[in-house]
Order: sequence, then structure tokens, then C-alpha cells
Amino acid sequence: MNVERSESNLIVNMTVDPQQVTSRSNREEWLRPVITNGVDSLRLRPVVVAGRTRYYQHLRADGNNAPYVMLRSGKGEPYAYSEVVPYADWMEMSTLTLERDVDGCCGDALEASTSSELARLDFTPQTFEPLMVYVKPTAEAVKTREVHGSAYIDFRVNRTDIDPDYRRNPEELAAIRSTIDAIKGDKDVTITSLSIKGYASPEGSYANNERLAKGRTEALVDYVRNLYSFPAGLMTTSWEAEDWQGLIDYVKKSTLDNRDDILALITDNSIAPDAREWRLKSQFPEQYSFLLKEVYPALRHSDYAVNYNIRNYTTVEEIAAVMASAPQKLSLEELFRLAQSLDKDSPEFQEVMEVAVRMYPDSPVANLNAGLTAIGHDELDMARAYLAKAGNLPEADYARGILEAKAGNYTRAVELLQAAKGVAEAQAAIDRLRELKLID
Repeated sequence: MNVERSESNLIVNMTVDPQQVTSRSNREEWLRPVITNGVDSLRLRPVVVAGRTRYYQHLRADGNNAPYVMLRSGKGEPYAYSEVVPYADWMEMSTLTLERDVDGCCGDALEASTSSELARLDFTPQTFEPLMVYVKPTAEAVKTREVHGSAYIDFRVNRTDIDPDYRRNPEELAAIRSTIDAIKGDKDVTITSLSIKGYASPEGSYANNERLAKGRTEALVDYVRNLYSFPAGLMTTSWEAEDWQGLIDYVKKSTLDNRDDILALITDNSIAPDAREWRLKSQFPEQYSFLLKEVYPALRHSDYAVNYNIRNYTTVEEIAAVMASAPQKLSLEELFRLAQSLDKDSPEFQEVMEVAVRMYPDSPVANLNAGLTAIGHDELDMARAYLAKAGNLPEADYARGILEAKAGNYTRAVELLQAAKGVAEAQAAIDRLRELKLID
């Protein structure tokens, strides 16, 4: 028994052995193959296995033009039955049955009709659907985070005291307060340190700039300390007299005339700062004038950083609530734990994986898991972008392998799957590709 499907036809092949049927001379058995799905059905050309009298009666009546196969019971070789019919969509999941009727000399039924199942047919499209091997992130013992910024406080010339209402100071001080308030007001967060580092520009003498950088940094620390009751030792300060690195970074990206010569000068640490600044002013007066006006103000800044710990979340319900309001407070492991509670084919699962990679864009594990989710939704371009940042884990090779297989690049797929050492699912994926005749 064999049933196959071509592009447009269904081919049924089976063997009927008339020697296995013993009928009296005036009796016959009708064997009718039927394809059915319970709603639709199609009867194929029947086989009649007849006793001697009925056999010759059929030959005289219909000869070789009979719409059925005629066999003599108890005689002859096994008959290779083959029938080809047009394929219909309803046959995709169907059954091949055999109806049997026993008739007498006048076509009268001698026995009750019977039906038996010969084969269950499944012509659903065979696709490559490998298992997705997600990687569980390592849990953080303590969730430590940092938020940082730069403040550009305006001071009157050569002064170190802060006037909160002077020039841009209301906006700059408000930004610092807003940063601290957002963290301090969160019941799930504990501030562990606050650091402030002040810089002056390279204009004027190094000694005076160091005085200004130190004094202005201390003034800003006093301003913050007077607003908040931080424990002793929580705040730290430092300063740098002249922000040469900031000047170097600007010049490197600029289109200034004599840029390379200026860079050679300002990066030469063998020259004392005051001498370096004097040479810049005297050898490149036009460029110095521009830098003094357009760049130096931004080199007078205070960089601040707030370090804090976030409590751990224990239940998936709590994690889901935090993800909806403040996903940045969740660890990668917590997001993974939430995902594991969801159906992997659901939009909710995909959303969690996308939030994870958005919160941790440089994490190989986050990119790997997001890439697998994208593959599962046939978003292959997105998957390729994620997996490019998934690192060199064996699971990443496996994921790239199934991506290439989905994209039809089977040779490359096998190479990557073979490179996925220790991933048991890799060999199963190769075997499935071979089963589908996509590889040799």
C-alpha cells in the first residue's frame, strides 16, 4: 500500500491478491477504495473479485471497458492496483478506506457492507521548524546602576560661588535636582554614592584654573549637600584643572585649518599646560579665537554620577508590572523569568524579549534570545541584526544556523550547526534538513 501526492494528483497504489478471496461461482466481492475527510469523499475505481459464473457474466457484459477491475477469485497473480486522481485541498488530512460488499448472482447484497481503514493521509506542508534554544541569563547578585550627566554652571569671572539665578544656572541646577529626585524618590532604589568632578578650560594660568576647578566643584557639592540629607561619605569630589581631553576630542572631529598641527601641539604632554596654551594662542591665533569663543565654554563643566542599587523582584506578576512602568529597573534574568511564564508563540513573549534587548542592547544573551524570537515569527532581517550581536556562544552558532536554513542558505546553515558544539538540538536540525531533502 502506497499513497503519494504529486503537484496536482494523488496516486494510490496497492496489491489485491485474488487467491485470498474464495467466492462461490455465483458470488462476487466489490472492493471500493474511498478517500474521505469525514465531510468530503471520493470513490476510486473499484475491484471486483468474482466467482467463475459471475466473472464470465461480467466479461460478456462489459469486456475490457468495464469501469472497474475484474479478477477471478482464487485464481491468478496478485494484481498491482494503481489509480491517479486530481488532488483537492480537502485531501490534505484524510483517510483511505476500503468498502467491501458481497453480492449474489442478481446483484443482491448477501452480507452487510463493511468499511476498513487502509491508511491515514497527511499532506500538510513539511517545513523546517527547529527547536529554539534560549539561553538563561546569569542573575545579578546586586543590581547596581549608574546615571550620569554634565552640568554647565555659569560663574562670574574668577569667582567660585554659585548664583542660582545667574544666566543658565536655573536650568542646569534643575537638571541635577531632577536626576537625584527621580532616584531618591523611588522606594525600590537605594543611592550608594554620588560623585562630582569639575573641570575648567585651558584659558589662563594652570594655577588659577586649578583653583577655579576645585572651588567651583566644592561649591556645587555644598549646593547638593544642603538640599539632601545624604549620609557622610556618600558624596565624593574631584577636579581637573584644565579639560585638555575635551579640547582634543573636539579638534579631532573638526574641520579647522591646520587641524593636524593643532592636534600635535595639544596632545604633546611633554609641554607644560601653560606653555602649550600660549603656543596655541600665538601660533594659531585665528583658530584659538574661535576655540575660545565657541568651544572653551563647554570645557568648563561638572560631571556627576549617581550610583544606586535596585531591589530584586521575585514574582512574575511583580516583574510584569514593573516592565509596564519602569523596565529599566529589571535585570535581564528577571525579564527572562517573566518570558518563561508565557507561551513562546505569543505576542507577550515577543514583547518581553524585545524589551530585554532594548534595555540591554549590548548583551549577547539578550540579542541571542531576541533573534530566536524573531526567527520564530519569520522576521529574518530583524533576527539577523540581533544575532550579529549575539557573541560566540555555541547557542549563537545554532541560532545563526537555523536562521540560514530558514533563509534557504542550507550549506552555510549546516556549517554553523556543526559549529554549535554541545547543543544537542543542532544534530536534530541537520537530520530534519536531510529528511526534507534540503541537504544531502
